[in-house]
Amino acid sequence: MKKLLILGGGTGGTIMANKMRHELERDEWEITVVDREKTHFYQPGFLFIPFGHYKKQDVVKPKNNFIPFGVNLIIQKIDKIDPENNLVVLADGIVLKYDLLVIATGTRVVPEETPGLLGPEWKKSIFDFYTPDGAIALANFFKTWQGGELVLNIADMPIKCPVAPLEFVFFADAFFVERGLRNKVNISYVTPMSGAFTKPRAAKVLGAMLEDKNIKIIPDFYLERVDSEAKKLISYDEREVPYDVLISIPVHKGDEVIEASGLGDDMGFVKADKHTLQSVDFPNVFVLGDAGNFPTSKAGSVVHFQADILTENLLCAIENRPFTASYDGHSNCYIETGFGKGALIDFNYDTEPLPGLFPLPGIGPFGLLQETRMNHYGKLLFRWIYWHILLKGKEMPIDSKMTMAGKKL
Repeated sequence: MKKLLILGGGTGGTIMANKMRHELERDEWEITVVDREKTHFYQPGFLFIPFGHYKKQDVVKPKNNFIPFGVNLIIQKIDKIDPENNLVVLADGIVLKYDLLVIATGTRVVPEETPGLLGPEWKKSIFDFYTPDGAIALANFFKTWQGGELVLNIADMPIKCPVAPLEFVFFADAFFVERGLRNKVNISYVTPMSGAFTKPRAAKVLGAMLEDKNIKIIPDFYLERVDSEAKKLISYDEREVPYDVLISIPVHKGDEVIEASGLGDDMGFVKADKHTLQSVDFPNVFVLGDAGNFPTSKAGSVVHFQADILTENLLCAIENRPFTASYDGHSNCYIETGFGKGALIDFNYDTEPLPGLFPLPGIGPFGLLQETRMNHYGKLLFRWIYWHILLKGKEMPIDSKMTMAGKKL
């Protein structure tokens, strides 16, 4: 019996387990998923926790709820990937052999990479919201905080869900308005990017939203260290930004096992073809989502669209056919902008976010590069879609390839 091994039981690994179990004969292919955690997190929900919209129980479920019958789930840390010999070694010494390997190990935050970020002020005046514990600690802090300098800083790129930091400051603006404290809170958005987003047209629109909400943007700020005693950020060119409370988006890196196995780039992301999703070094190894060094957003929609492409290309590899699917970099993201409204962007490798209606021309119902209540409802609805449709590998009514239908040049 041949073996398909999937490393990572997050969004990408779970989707692939469901899709490939549907495609492959059970008496011919054994499918195994390996992950170190028993709990599955709905990571987009972390954003909502600091402001009291969600609690931890709203964003967690057991992983085995979503692994299909006929797929082996192993909860264990991965010690080493040995692609030369087609095997993976687990922390308990068990060796798993494979014919095809899918790496979906995601990305992790590493605050220890930035001098001064971790220390006595961590979760006291310095917080993150990219982890459930960080989001919960921040929610507790906001219950009694009476104002001051609130600074959100992106330490470096790439990061998971690049719009989440923007959503946070938009939510913070609305949160403190509703509590009657907005005139006591100065909000700054400090980023290594030259604007609010990586794509020029979206950066202009989102930057205008920041300005309208009286949120100061400090661009081209490359964080060198944090002086937690003096409460200030210091850049490599010695600029300083003072804060009373710091919301940090720490440095992101690939899983430790990628570095240990020599499969990654300098940040631990697996080197793979951006269209076929195949490893550039090993033809029977494929990469999905945040784990890869793809030049696109590390966002949930990317994993969804890539999973469709990868399913087809895995079947091609099994049948010794040329690849027939190609990923175009398609990504779309709802952006919460506060006060019950949201924006939406849709783009790929070659086309930046454009205004228009999505997904149906002339109908929508979602508006691209504009604030609407329907976009906000779309973001809220997505949590149900995630648990009940997306993770289970069911077909979604959005094409994996980006379309220009409904967009305005």
